[in-house]
Amino acid sequence: MSGILDVIDGDRSAESLELISFEIGGQEFCIDIRMVREIRGWAAATPVPQTPSYVLGVINLRGVVMPVLDLRHRLGLGLTEASSRHVIVVVQHGDRLAGLLVDAVQETFMVDGSLVQAPPPMDSQASDQFVDAIIPMDGRMLSRLVVSALMPVDHLIAA
Repeated sequence: MSGILDVIDGDRSAESLELISFEIGGQEFCIDIRMVREIRGWAAATPVPQTPSYVLGVINLRGVVMPVLDLRHRLGLGLTEASSRHVIVVVQHGDRLAGLLVDAVQETFMVDGSLVQAPPPMDSQASDQFVDAIIPMDGRMLSRLVVSALMPVDHLIAA
């Protein structure tokens, strides 16, 4: 998982980061804005057999078939009852695209890298590390998500 904590290490802590925040089940999360390709309204996904339960299905994004993930479910926070008020954040990691279903996008903002802290050790059995940093700011705590860890495995994307 090289690169996950790059902004926490040494000289990079003084860099500013541009993040986008969103809400899932009343909790705030954020990701690096460079990972976001676009934000779009909810569109029903076509289910695909034998995919993990957090994969809602696939949608056609201007000729590219991509999976849509129920991010609430992926993070272990319950299931989303998708409606027109939900938003799909289209993220890209390398050549992989996926849509993340969230309750609402809140804002894009800059944060000083010195505010970024490693998450405290938790007694977690999860093989994927979804949160790589905690950012305390303005009386709230944002968990920064690792986009690559959220993505389904490669054979699920190659539809």
